[in-house]
Amino acid sequence: MTMDEIWNNQQDDSHSQRARGFKGMTASATEESSSIGKEILAQGGNAMDALVAMQFGLAVSEPFNTGLAASGFILYYDAKKKKTFVVNGHSIAPQKAHKNVFVDEHQDVIPFLERSTPGTAVAVPGILKGMETALNEFGTMKWKEVMEPAVKLSEQGVRVNITWNTGLERFSDRLGEEAKKFFYPDGVPLTEGEVVVNENLTKTLQLLQEKGADAFYKGEIAEEIIKTVQSFDGFMVKEDLASYEATVSEAISGTYKDYTVAVPAPPNGGGFSLLYMLKLLEKADIGQYDLHSWEKYYLFAEVMRIMTADKLAYMGDPAFYDIPLDGLLTEQYIEERAKLINFDFRNEDITEGNPWQYDDKQPHHKNAGTTDPGPDTTHFIAIDMSGNIAACTSSLEHFFGSGIMVPGYGFLLNNDMTDFDPDPAGINSVEPGKYPVSMKTPTIVFKNGEPVLTLGSPGGPTIPPSVMQTMIHILEYGMDVKDAIEEPRIYNGTGPLIWHEEGIPDAAKQKLESMNFQFDSIALSIGNVQAILLNPETNEKMGGSDSSRPGIPVSEEEN
Repeated sequence: MTMDEIWNNQQDDSHSQRARGFKGMTASATEESSSIGKEILAQGGNAMDALVAMQFGLAVSEPFNTGLAASGFILYYDAKKKKTFVVNGHSIAPQKAHKNVFVDEHQDVIPFLERSTPGTAVAVPGILKGMETALNEFGTMKWKEVMEPAVKLSEQGVRVNITWNTGLERFSDRLGEEAKKFFYPDGVPLTEGEVVVNENLTKTLQLLQEKGADAFYKGEIAEEIIKTVQSFDGFMVKEDLASYEATVSEAISGTYKDYTVAVPAPPNGGGFSLLYMLKLLEKADIGQYDLHSWEKYYLFAEVMRIMTADKLAYMGDPAFYDIPLDGLLTEQYIEERAKLINFDFRNEDITEGNPWQYDDKQPHHKNAGTTDPGPDTTHFIAIDMSGNIAACTSSLEHFFGSGIMVPGYGFLLNNDMTDFDPDPAGINSVEPGKYPVSMKTPTIVFKNGEPVLTLGSPGGPTIPPSVMQTMIHILEYGMDVKDAIEEPRIYNGTGPLIWHEEGIPDAAKQKLESMNFQFDSIALSIGNVQAILLNPETNEKMGGSDSSRPGIPVSEEEN
């Protein structure tokens, strides 16, 4: 499918979650955040200025998915340099964390809810340092300027939408007492349509606007964070916050046919997962099968299983363990792994392979420690008139994060420590000063050196599969961006169970069930993809937002 053919299939209707234009464009999971990004672009800001402003907008309008104590990976394409950079604002384990934190005295893993809501679940948050670093490195506006729209939004209040309702219905058991005061005023849950003002968060945003991120990492906010975490038996101390630094590096890239795909490197595991699955699908020539054929869904399911087996075995923090990334993505290893796909039945023997034989490194533990698909996480994008692209996936990890709200400051703390493997023996086990593996997958796709698509999604382990399926629907099947996002997705790990969205053809489900797959009895919403398609020849852009949340893409041309 050529890019001209893909563009010919883009629709012109005025769908509320579709935008088309020639200037800058933003997309996010809330209307407020997308509009804030557009406002910054209209003021002359670039894509990174807009993205930073959108993060703060999401902290107000989606405070249960992201916020001031979140983590995130930012992907930035510099149109002048023609290079793609990654800002790592991922959370990190406190220095007093230890391998046995999530097992009991019998070395049995503690149940998830029990281990995901105390102070020991809170990792050192990185998103504010990430945004500050990104703005200083790539932005054009001042910190105070990009924060101003979110401060105003917080003062005015936001309208509670369906995502708030869903979260309170499904995950309210995660909330601590302080958080309940906000989400359950007078003991009654916030309801869709009412306008809510978080005065404590407004005060915090004004303090950050005035004093910068240092107020969070070294000032009065830091002191209250530490006090709060320790009151819930957490490990974090002042030095953990004060010493946190975001890092900037170049993105890694892989190929899918004649496209180049840029993603973050480990400790981000999502980028590797996406590149790996795309290479397997390229080997299988997935485009030869009909959009709704059982073969397409079979390939999606098996490549997810193969990828997951290798991800669990080899993805970790590269400061602690050597990772055979080159070996995993070599043509020879992909060819070897592709032999597991048989089109006859679900291969029950999918375990990790041996990519080390194709890698120059040798496995080595560096001992650097001394130095459900819920509607969690969020993805957002900004593109400016000059062609710069900023994309970020940021998260409190689970809906409401740890459920711990900092008293008097109005924001929730993450539970990013649950990104670690609770098993002390795993490559991704808890160690002090270590990044847990993250599946966040902000992605930019290039053709002939020019960006043609950027996208991402929330959803924990479902993120790379959501991005992969949307990409395939656009690049292989030539679908309209919005339609590609809405095309029903599936997800599975290494086992037989497939999570699925409403609309998977019955014939395909029945065929896969005859091959020893199992479909969950209830259809789920998987991910929340935000995507923008770009035409390098005309500068035209087409944006789409996922209907699982009320977000929108906004073109700078729109009033």
